[in-house]
Amino acid sequence: MSTKPTGEPPPPTDAVTPAGGDPHVLYVRFQADAPLAEDVYQGLLALLGEVTPVVEALPPDAALADVRGALRYFGRDAAGLAEIVRVRALARYGVDCTVGVAANPMLARMAAHDAPPNTPGAVRTVPGDPDAVAGFLARKPPIALPGVGAATARALCAYGLDSTERIAAAPLSTLQRILGAATARRVHAWAHGIDPAPVTPNAPARAVGAEHRFDRDELDPDRRRRALLTLADGLGIRLRTSGQIAARLSLTVRYADRSSTTRSRTLTEPTAHTPVLTAAAYALHDALGLQRARVRSVALRAEGLMSAELASHQLSFDAADDKARRAEAAADRARARFGVSAVRPAGFLGTGFLDVA
Repeated sequence: MSTKPTGEPPPPTDAVTPAGGDPHVLYVRFQADAPLAEDVYQGLLALLGEVTPVVEALPPDAALADVRGALRYFGRDAAGLAEIVRVRALARYGVDCTVGVAANPMLARMAAHDAPPNTPGAVRTVPGDPDAVAGFLARKPPIALPGVGAATARALCAYGLDSTERIAAAPLSTLQRILGAATARRVHAWAHGIDPAPVTPNAPARAVGAEHRFDRDELDPDRRRRALLTLADGLGIRLRTSGQIAARLSLTVRYADRSSTTRSRTLTEPTAHTPVLTAAAYALHDALGLQRARVRSVALRAEGLMSAELASHQLSFDAADDKARRAEAAADRARARFGVSAVRPAGFLGTGFLDVA
């Protein structure tokens, strides 16, 4: 004998339960009046290591920590451990922190970045209850999801999926038609607060960097290139002064909406020669195709550092290159005697320049 089914129909096959679980991941964003020096950043990472050995460095000013194994030892919850980190960072280094606390790295990162800009540090927790996770995500725009870039966000908004809540409610098959299978699965999971990526202990790559913050959101590509020239010149001086060379150069562009884009390029040969660094910076900038973008700052980072004594330089019959290197050496001697401002490139921008270790 058959019976008529009662109650609610079964959920569709692509239905996803929002993420839950006890908060145990900290995303720590260090805040200071000036960019963190390398030794300070290393000290802050060591401070986190006093709480848990599972620390993932996110240079130049952040880190992830999985404190699951430290909760019982300290007799505190994850938010309580975050407060310990804040107090110790302030006491030892004078650096405040904004800490996001959640059940996975994505939610913790979003909680930390949910803080208003230019505000003192704080601890912001996403509770582990699935309803609380859904409420936290509900009205956020697609761009708020780490891993969703401007192009993906535009594609979603064009179909009316302009909030995380709507993305979560959309069938996976619909997202696949818009974004493709692989991207759709990731975005679908993120919109439900699901991030399977673990906190991976690591050591930050040896690097030096610098950032130029514009007085106002910059639309002029010529001024952006002048800023890159200034940054490349400064990095070249720092590398040559410390007897180092760089194997890679990365460019980070931060926009008015607080989003950012980072691109990297491996240099033809490790170098500290300013014209080579400048040319690489220009190439990275031009490849982004920023036409009407409102740029708040640009940053360059020299990575893969090694001793200049290990460098090998491809000999060239180009007289201009030889002349440029001799002129650079003479300029370095002048700076060593009269100060770093004794010689500067013609397009130097003198404001908003910040060193970043």
